[in-house]
Amino acid sequence: MSKILYRLGHWSVRHRRLVVAAWLVALIGMGALSGTIGGTTSDEFAIPGTESQKAMDLLEERFPEASGSSARLVFASTDDTPLTDPDLQAAVGAALAEAAGAPEVVAVSDPFTAGTVSPQGVIAFAEVSYATAANEVSEEAAEALARVATNHATSGLQVEIGGEVGPQEEAGHSSEMIGLAVAVLVLLISFGSVVAMGLPLATALIGVGIGISGIGVVAGFTDLSATAPVLATMIGLAVGIDYALFIVTRHRQDLAEGLDVEEAAARANATAGGAVVFAGLTVVIALAGLSVVGIPFLTVMGLAAAVTVLLAVLIAITLLPALLGFAGRNIDRWRIGRARTGSAAESHDTLSSRWARKVVARPGTALLGGLAFMLLLSAPMLSMRLGMPDAGTKPEGTTARQAYDLLAEGFGPGFNGPLTMVVDLTGAADPDAALSDIAAAVDADPGVQIVAPPQPSPNGDTAVIGVIPATSPSSAETSELIHHLRSDVLPEVEAASGADVSIAGLTALLIDVSDKMAQALPVFMALVIGLTMVLLLAVFRSILVPVKAAIAILLSIGASFGVLVAIFQWGWFQGLVGLEESVPIISFLPMLMFSVLFGLSMDYEVFILSRIREDYVRSGKARDSVLTGLTSSARVITAAALIMISVFASFALDPEPTVKMMGIGFSVAVLLDATVVRMVIVPATMALFGDTAWRLPGWLDRILPAIDIEGEHLIEELEHRDGAGPVDHDDSDGSDRPDRDDDLELVGAG
Repeated sequence: MSKILYRLGHWSVRHRRLVVAAWLVALIGMGALSGTIGGTTSDEFAIPGTESQKAMDLLEERFPEASGSSARLVFASTDDTPLTDPDLQAAVGAALAEAAGAPEVVAVSDPFTAGTVSPQGVIAFAEVSYATAANEVSEEAAEALARVATNHATSGLQVEIGGEVGPQEEAGHSSEMIGLAVAVLVLLISFGSVVAMGLPLATALIGVGIGISGIGVVAGFTDLSATAPVLATMIGLAVGIDYALFIVTRHRQDLAEGLDVEEAAARANATAGGAVVFAGLTVVIALAGLSVVGIPFLTVMGLAAAVTVLLAVLIAITLLPALLGFAGRNIDRWRIGRARTGSAAESHDTLSSRWARKVVARPGTALLGGLAFMLLLSAPMLSMRLGMPDAGTKPEGTTARQAYDLLAEGFGPGFNGPLTMVVDLTGAADPDAALSDIAAAVDADPGVQIVAPPQPSPNGDTAVIGVIPATSPSSAETSELIHHLRSDVLPEVEAASGADVSIAGLTALLIDVSDKMAQALPVFMALVIGLTMVLLLAVFRSILVPVKAAIAILLSIGASFGVLVAIFQWGWFQGLVGLEESVPIISFLPMLMFSVLFGLSMDYEVFILSRIREDYVRSGKARDSVLTGLTSSARVITAAALIMISVFASFALDPEPTVKMMGIGFSVAVLLDATVVRMVIVPATMALFGDTAWRLPGWLDRILPAIDIEGEHLIEELEHRDGAGPVDHDDSDGSDRPDRDDDLELVGAG
């Protein structure tokens, strides 16, 4: 791999105009495609294999009239005048008439005849029914319904839209620009040069631009979660800047040691680029591995993020060397303070070296302190509850949140999360008696507020029964109610009547998602960690290193989720992060965080340990090698982590709780992994175990393949070759020149 990257680095520098032009064409072309045939994202999803999904499939097959979707027009008197007031009732009637004529609407209920006026008489709602699923209702139809609310809202009447169908309310924000601003500052401090700072930003933005445009194109042909582009942007920016940072850092070190521009770029591509490929592919594999869970929306989300990471890797090993060729020796131009190359001479007496000496001097104390701190942060995770946010967590200014609050005030929180019982009557001897018994059994449960009268299908083989819980959709009590009905209440009445009952509806579907995620998470984590341990075993020829890496990533994940539980479930520092109320941990977040953090932590792991191992192989001194390795890598890892943290943390400013939780979760995880784990636990463990840390049974060493991630063997060969005579690759004047096959003879033979 390192030899391929070495050749690719040379080729990219020599053909830099072609490389840059190709990536710009890809960026412009994908943007044009997205603008012409691209689609929009959706919050709708299906979960094959769950009870709620099976029930909806049955309805679509036998009772299509009941399998569509609906919106709720919510009306509220703004001055406590009853809605039965002639003027207000006339205004409500006019709104209902316009809604009935809106595109794709098949029925609109009248709250005054349907009994959906609150006991106080100041809040009411009308069901607006559509024949198709919510994700199949056109944007034009949703906008037409939004106009109904706007047209009929007056000083005395508030009109809001809730339910499954509603306008797409994008909370405009540019929080990622804050992350980019911090990244600029960190890069300027790290490199001390405007040109060196600009290269990682340019490559990251090009990668994200292509990735987001590609997501738009795919959205024109299939359903994509609204979270997919946010996740892709977040991860694409972070890894794109970080991957380029590693390569540019190594390139400038090689320049400082006397190599010419082309050779320095090629060697950086072969060494740091090898670590980038390794780390990027681990992220891609882990994200693509989300498809094994069997949840389509999570699969698509993972694949979208994986493609963005793959683009970041490809750009880092092709476009970045080309740009380094254009920069030449002007890479340190427009200096800000002192331009830092990251050479060994600069690292002799830095904060990193002083910190490394303290950790290595007392490894036992450092290790115990680091473990205690991470375990303390992990403690809240024991009470973690997975779930999905509902409209009650949306920003207060949105119509969905206004409708949610009004319904909860007028009718109770359960009206925001109605359940649908789908009854298969083909096995019932007396269908009418079966429906009556089912409704009575459910109505007797204290967690149920209302059970609506059964609605049989035209041929009588299927029926639906509406159920209103007493608690809100995302509450633990509603989840417990659904599990209780499925396991304790319904089986008895099913056995007695011969009917088959399933609980469906959006609330039940979201709870089924959480349950399926919770079941799949341990298996997914065990599979990924197991494969990683085997890979690290082959790379570092050590038993301790992969075991330590597995424990370290579990500590990082556990501590970050402990922080999320404390903030989002327990309510600590809610005002500080802009959260209005407690919410469960988003059910798909553990897998996403694990997938991403897994690859990022492996990047840091390889970057530190490869330098420790390199020095240990050369000197044979275990503790001294830890000191040297940590000193030489701490600065760039700190810079990389600060960039990633700033990009992730900027998304915590988003008003949407889902995006906010992702931003805080990712930023906290990277912060803990790059500081406590990589700067304390890892070096303390390696120093404490000394020579034992690098022992591997001979029989195992013989059967394991040799994997050279950072091009150690290639560099040895190049140094041996250069010892026979200098290699003149200097093209600092920025001119292109033809290929020289003799320069590539070494890698061509490999």
